[in-house]
Amino acid sequence: MNRLGSLLAVTSILIAACRSAPAASPVPATGAPPATAAAARPAWALAVHGGAGVIPKTMDAAVRAEYVAALEGALAHGRDLLAAGGSSLDVVEAVVRRLKDDPHFNAAKGAVYTHEGRHELDAAIMDGRTLAAGAVTGVTTVAHPISLARLVMERSPHVLLAGEGAEKFAAEQGMERVDNHSFDTERRYQQWQEALEKERQAAAAKEHGTVGAVALDRDGNLAAATSTGGLTNKSWGRVGDTPIVGAGTYANNSTAAISCTGTGELFIRHTVAHDVSALMEYQGMTVQEAADAVIHGKLKPGDGGLIAVAHDGSIALVFNSEGMFRGAADSTGRFAVAIWE
Repeated sequence: MNRLGSLLAVTSILIAACRSAPAASPVPATGAPPATAAAARPAWALAVHGGAGVIPKTMDAAVRAEYVAALEGALAHGRDLLAAGGSSLDVVEAVVRRLKDDPHFNAAKGAVYTHEGRHELDAAIMDGRTLAAGAVTGVTTVAHPISLARLVMERSPHVLLAGEGAEKFAAEQGMERVDNHSFDTERRYQQWQEALEKERQAAAAKEHGTVGAVALDRDGNLAAATSTGGLTNKSWGRVGDTPIVGAGTYANNSTAAISCTGTGELFIRHTVAHDVSALMEYQGMTVQEAADAVIHGKLKPGDGGLIAVAHDGSIALVFNSEGMFRGAADSTGRFAVAIWE
């Protein structure tokens, strides 16, 4: 057989082999089968928290039921908004506003007392799509601090406004204003009195009542929002981690959205929220691995915790304190709230 004939014979054999072989499934660059990856990745995801700290398991059953109902209500509200196509930014603001109005949590109604006997509120919000952020600290008459933080992000050239300046900005924007005593609750008043009697902030060290929400929407955008009433019996204009972008609040579409709760000074020193994002970005960690590394590896037991939603819809709820009021939901049907392990 001549050379041309040999080539034709080999070609015929190869064509026949290809026709008889089963078709191979396409594999993406990650190496994961596309059907499995698509099934595992939620179209949207949400996590919420109502603070971390010493939360006794001896809590009265009726009180526990109230906390569970509050968390479930906030989680369901955010779930419904995301399922309907709502943006992550709108959803985290709406969820935090709902938690803020619940006296069980230290955010607005139910905020703790400062040493002077008033309430000073902090809040921050961040858009993972653009890295835009807005925050306020030390506001005393703003009904919805998280919404004011969003206005700082969208209607000012700044990121963080404090005290009187934040109040003036709120007035310019037509924000709802209330009397500072509208945030009063008997429970927080008694905590303040105990702290005054002991002349130290022991009561504050036992409970971190910040609220927060993080979300991934159907467009793949992440957002984080956090709000707090501060620290019981605090003095000297103290500011915690909540309004500090990168410490208590952070969102980046390439990594995750994070909201923290705990001993604010330590979360600031370790830039906890951004550190989780950085470990994901630079070391390739999953959101769970990164959150564990920071909360359990860099902080001390009892310092607090965080919630996070990654760009792939995975959720991390991590804390090193006795408990953390928290919940998570996603498009696969996940819906659960918890307090302890």
